[in-house]
Amino acid sequence: MAFEGIDDLPVNWSDHEDIGILLYEKFGDTYNEGKIYRIRFTELIDWVLGLPNFEGTREQCNEGHLEQIQAKWVYEWRDNQ
Repeated sequence: MAFEGIDDLPVNWSDHEDIGILLYEKFGDTYNEGKIYRIRFTELIDWVLGLPNFEGTREQCNEGHLEQIQAKWVYEWRDNQ
């Protein structure tokens, strides 16, 4: 499988920072720090699974991944304020 560029690389559950960046790009400032930490994990899982080039499965997800994704998303949001 050939990749056209960096945006075409596959993303998996352990790519917390990449996922946080992608979620910020998708939602922008719609979700601030407080809202990000109040997102239900079931909803967050669905959003992550729907990201472009995401190759993980629901079964591979765990609470640790979701907590790290939220934290990285918050860092990305803070960096853009």
